[in-house]
Amino acid sequence: MSASFEMDPVDRITASAVGPPGERTFYVQARATSGTVTLVAEKEQVRLLAQALLQLLETLPEADWRVGEMSIEYEDLSDRIAIVITEIEDEDEEALGLPGRARLVATRAQARALAQHALEVVAAGRPRCQFCGYPLETEGHICPAMNGHRSYRE
Repeated sequence: MSASFEMDPVDRITASAVGPPGERTFYVQARATSGTVTLVAEKEQVRLLAQALLQLLETLPEADWRVGEMSIEYEDLSDRIAIVITEIEDEDEEALGLPGRARLVATRAQARALAQHALEVVAAGRPRCQFCGYPLETEGHICPAMNGHRSYRE
């Protein structure tokens, strides 16, 4: 009988493949404080898992609140980086109390991975105008740097 695994929570979970196209071996891998588990899967199983996860995630509420201010702190003693994010204050909710606050402490490697991934996500959007920096619209771009009559905020 094969071993069973319970990792709650996982520190990292991924699906990937090794080998040349047509001869790849697909797998699902998870890492937690208790260790790492690597499970071989079929390509179609990995595809179906990804699709099912995306469908599920679309049905779940995603954000607890909208980000207002952000700051970064370096903790010398622990060699960690803290990302401090506060909730944007809605004028109607100002009188209700303090805005939400999130303090997310990460290792250097985690912070670097976040930064690199965030830049990839941002770069995958609409290209930006080389003159004004605003996104290029599909229906045409009126560039304030070239003609001075556009006030646009993303």
